[in-house]
Amino acid sequence: ACKDFFDALEACHANTWLKWTGGCNQTKFNLNRCLHAESVARAAKNREASKARTARREQALQELHASD
Repeated sequence: ACKDFFDALEACHANTWLKWTGGCNQTKFNLNRCLHAESVARAAKNREASKARTARREQALQELHASD
């Protein structure tokens, strides 16, 4: 999803003058913002998957102990 931002930063860094004088700072900021958004979305997805696994494990333990 952030490929366009990577490409823009690479294109900006191809110009040495812009790279060393801060001309690429906004492009880098946009890339970081995109990567952060992806990270937050991935963490939320992983958190939900973890909750589902925990619920299945708890259910299996209850079923196992119910037959005792």
